Amino acid sequence: MATKNGTPDDGAPNNGSYTSENIKILEGLEAVRLRPAMYIGSTGEIGLHHLVYEVVDNSVDEALAGYANTIDVTIHFDNSITVVDDGRGIPVDMKTLPNGEQMPAVQVVLTKLHAGGKFDSSTYKVSGGLHGVGVSCVNALSQEFNVEIWRDGYTWEQDYSCGDPTTLLRQTGTSKRRGTRIHFLPDKTIFSVTEYNYDTLAQRLRELAFLNKGLQIMLTDERTVDAKTGEAKRAEFRYAGGIAEFIKHLNKGKAVLHDKPITMEASRDGVEIDIALQYNDSYSDTIFSFANNINTVDGGTHLSGFRSALTRTINAIGQSMGLFKDLKENLSGDDVREGLVAVVSVKLSQPQFEGQTKGKLNSDIAGSVQAFVNERLGAFLEQNPPVARKIIGKAIDAARAREAARKARDLTRRKGALDGGGLPGKLADCSERDPARCELYLVEGESAGGTAKQGRDRKFQAILPLKGKILNVEKARYDKMLGHEEIRAMITALGTGIGKDDFDLVKLRYHRIILMTDADVDGSHIRTLLLTFFFRHMTELIKHGYVYIAQPPLFKIKKGRFEQYIKDERELNKVAVKRASDGFVVRHGDAAVAIEGETLTRFISTLEDYLGFMGKVDKRIRNERVTEVIAKAEFTKRTDFMSSEESEVPQKLVELRAALVPLSEEFQFRALSELERDEEHQTWSLSFTDQQGAVRKIDWALASSAEFKQMMAKFVQIKDQLEPPFLIEYQSKADDTAAADGDESEASESTEVQAKAPKKAARATREPVEKQSAREFFEYVVEQGKKAYDVQRYKGLGEMTAPQLWETTMDPAARTLLQVKLEDIAETESIFTTLMGEDVESRRKFIEDNALDVKNLDI
Repeated sequence: MATKNGTPDDGAPNNGSYTSENIKILEGLEAVRLRPAMYIGSTGEIGLHHLVYEVVDNSVDEALAGYANTIDVTIHFDNSITVVDDGRGIPVDMKTLPNGEQMPAVQVVLTKLHAGGKFDSSTYKVSGGLHGVGVSCVNALSQEFNVEIWRDGYTWEQDYSCGDPTTLLRQTGTSKRRGTRIHFLPDKTIFSVTEYNYDTLAQRLRELAFLNKGLQIMLTDERTVDAKTGEAKRAEFRYAGGIAEFIKHLNKGKAVLHDKPITMEASRDGVEIDIALQYNDSYSDTIFSFANNINTVDGGTHLSGFRSALTRTINAIGQSMGLFKDLKENLSGDDVREGLVAVVSVKLSQPQFEGQTKGKLNSDIAGSVQAFVNERLGAFLEQNPPVARKIIGKAIDAARAREAARKARDLTRRKGALDGGGLPGKLADCSERDPARCELYLVEGESAGGTAKQGRDRKFQAILPLKGKILNVEKARYDKMLGHEEIRAMITALGTGIGKDDFDLVKLRYHRIILMTDADVDGSHIRTLLLTFFFRHMTELIKHGYVYIAQPPLFKIKKGRFEQYIKDERELNKVAVKRASDGFVVRHGDAAVAIEGETLTRFISTLEDYLGFMGKVDKRIRNERVTEVIAKAEFTKRTDFMSSEESEVPQKLVELRAALVPLSEEFQFRALSELERDEEHQTWSLSFTDQQGAVRKIDWALASSAEFKQMMAKFVQIKDQLEPPFLIEYQSKADDTAAADGDESEASESTEVQAKAPKKAARATREPVEKQSAREFFEYVVEQGKKAYDVQRYKGLGEMTAPQLWETTMDPAARTLLQVKLEDIAETESIFTTLMGEDVESRRKFIEDNALDVKNLDI
């Protein structure tokens, strides 16, 4: 008998055994759920957004094949995604599997790895999907997945969960539409991040619209609503000019060297090549490369072919025009790319990428791209000498500046400022030497820097005070930037060096670089200047997640000896609600049922959530009284909108219509419809036309939305307590004082105060207050809670002592840090150019357009 640690084993496998029992065979989509990073890159933000790209890429492939014109992407309130296209629709006919089993084709596509239409070159000549695992991975990694298909005059639907079908494919109605609608909610047990970033998706969708002339892509974010219009945030991307418009978009607000982008488009050796480029007067380059619409972020053969051809062609033209007389050597690749904005797009059959996420193109097409660029760009520059002289002159200036910067860098090194031999004198370094454990605070002002030095943990926290406002590097060339004292101090402290030849991320001395500035206009300006420096010259620090912004508390509340720091308005409301609910008893409804103590606190907390979700639902209804009536109808399932017989109508909708009749008279609706049948989905709906003439529909689409489901979940918890009026009766002064003495315990969410409180509060001499709606009651509670405290709003770091700065902003156990991320490079480029560049007119327009949306204006 086997033994384990000297004792007989019962047959269970141990660390030393390796038998057939240890060999596992993963069936179906089980492998995807077990090892998701292998298929989508990660289970963090990258993988989460990759799910959307997989679904959208399938719709784009339909457009490439000539069958789709429109793609609509929606981010819902619960961070679920819906993608709708007007393509042919996924096939629904039966497919015979190798084992003889019959299954609808759509189910094969969604549940079988390496199944799809991309293996048949007659169906898709060019596509981004190659391996047949994309949408099946999305299905496997979604806790909810629904597909709706419009095809051949019918509507088909099927539901899934975690890759497994929960319903059969069903024909739900008739329709003249064609296309596919996919809705999915990522599995929260798999993804460490479940909140979608609008800018990240917008960048990808904008790129796809640029790369596919005439394709219309819409992105709607239901989580963000315009305060003026009440409409969800929405963007539409459609560009008839293709990547030439992409170049113009990237160069918006910049002074360009030639008016029109240089465009080159042709088919070579079975590869469709589309390239556009334009030079501006900036000192950095921006190049995007794509293969079959996929952003190859790590480049590849197409990009290397373009770069080598660009350098060779410009050198050849410069030599032939006699422009290099004063140069000792040819222009380098960095020289010819200074100020360049370019897009390189190739489309080819059966491309070879590195990995499922397709970050780098490996197909051997460098020679084709290089020959194409040599020919077309060379011909253009020969035919347009003025443009050639401007471009080559810019590159020559870059070469001279590079040489001047090298001399300045060498001189600075001899003085010991950049070689790491001597750190800046004002840097208060930490004792820890492992960069992963070290953090550097870049602090606004010598005074706040001194406070931070006193308050820090010397073991792992370093402090570098910055004097005044640093140089705006958006307007300064490389050699001038190196001459700026504060920037040199930062470069030296970080240890990475600077410049394409010298920057080395491995040498970074701190893996957290924290910008700590005041919460006023000057502080915001300094923070922006620092971010401009990092974006333009140390982008890798942002890409690797090393740059953070400190978040000092916005408020301090005080009552007697009790003090508490509050990070934002929402937390202030939470504390105010807790404080106020300890001070009174609430009676609700005609029966005047009393709520007090812990029950009242729970009710108000749930009421806040309910009102928040109801507000989101009301963005569709635009009448809160009507939304309340709909909530009370308690629509929770699809069958609430269906009937057993075609001629019958659902009883819940009949009752809702009856409840809306008096409201329609009160609010003077233009019309209240009879119940209407939706043939496409075999459900019923009710609609009304408001005073503005807008039609508001109450149907299953509304009731199945994430915000409606959340609203109903909260409504069910408090529905018995939602009957108005709400009569607020104050406790006696003695009880109020007792509650105030317990504020410190209350702030730490202790229940001791409530335990000591009297079971029945004496009635106060103060008159009761009556509120007629739940919202009025809640807003009154918040207002009364805030009055109980002295509220101070912080603006500057100098208003805090060293211990206060530590416990609120620098203590890792209590602080809040915002990580700086690069989500939408094109928009980031545009914002920095507009706000920090030379174009005063575009900056003035930006301020005018956004002036009314500003918050916490410091004047």
